[in-house]
Amino acid sequence: MANTVEVKKYLAYWFQLGKRVVINNGTATLLPRKIFADSGYSLEFEECWQKVIEAPNRCHLEGTHETIAELLESEWEIESCARCDMPVPMRHMGMPAIACPCFDLATWPNTEIPSPRGPVNSQEKLFSIRNRLMKR
Repeated sequence: MANTVEVKKYLAYWFQLGKRVVINNGTATLLPRKIFADSGYSLEFEECWQKVIEAPNRCHLEGTHETIAELLESEWEIESCARCDMPVPMRHMGMPAIACPCFDLATWPNTEIPSPRGPVNSQEKLFSIRNRLMKR
C-alpha cells in the first residue's frame, strides 16, 4: 500500500518536471512553483498537498488515470519506472497502471540534467559527512 508520504513524494518528483495535479476532471490544476524550502517541502507545496488530500478522489496527476485516493488504497504501491526511474504507481493486485506519467514528456528521460529529487536535510547530511570523516 502506498502511504501518504510516498504519494506526496511521488507528486513532488513529477511537479519538478512540470506535471500538474488535475482537479475535478480538469476544471482546475495545481503546480507549485517552489517545491522545497530548507530541509523539507515549501509552504506552497504543502498548501497544494492540503488541497489534494482534502478531495483525493477528485485529483490525479496529469497524464495518469488513477486518483490520489486510489493510490492510497492497499492494491497500489509507488515503484520506479523501468524506463525513466521516476516514481510511478504500480498495482500489485489486478491490472497495472496504463502508462508512466513520462510517456508524454518528449525530452524525458534526460541524463544531461539533474533528476528530480526529494527534500534534503542539509544539516543532517553535513553531520553524516562529519561523522564519516571522524571515523577515519
